[in-house]
Amino acid sequence: MSKAFVRDDATTDEDDDEHSSSAPALGPGTKNYMTPAGHARMKAELVHLLHKERPEMVSVVSWAASNGDRSENGDYLYGKKRLREIDRRLRFLTKRLEAAEVVDPATRESSDQVFFGATVSYLDAMDIEHTVAIVGVDETDAGRGLISWISPLARALIKAREGDEVLVRLPEGPQTVTILSVKYQQIQV
Repeated sequence: MSKAFVRDDATTDEDDDEHSSSAPALGPGTKNYMTPAGHARMKAELVHLLHKERPEMVSVVSWAASNGDRSENGDYLYGKKRLREIDRRLRFLTKRLEAAEVVDPATRESSDQVFFGATVSYLDAMDIEHTVAIVGVDETDAGRGLISWISPLARALIKAREGDEVLVRLPEGPQTVTILSVKYQQIQV
């Protein structure tokens, strides 16, 4: 068989869908918890790709195809590649949004116990205070203190209460943290 008909990496489009984002794959039946802001951001990206970027790229590819020889036509080759990337991202976003369960921490009753959407302040082993918000896997931004609900730190904090000391298993080794406060408020992603 000619190499022209065989993909070198032997992956399927579904394999590509799971790797088209830096977010981890969710197991079958796992809920995709999200904040309202994260859900709105993903939906806006989907609409932008579907109604603006993809039609523009289809137009470019159509124009490039009408120019003749496609084998050395950079506009055509790049356009086709970009269309595949857009379609892959659209499939990924659609799957994530279909599995989404939107949880608004701002409407949650005040509690001193940590659940999804909580903004938690804690002291680490060196008595340095940190504040993190527990958000969905597609909303994480460690630099801004937004951690995924499936991260080791969030898993250790969930169900704990203010004042509790919690053992967190990190790659650097286990560490004990003390929860200072738990708030439920609107989270900007």
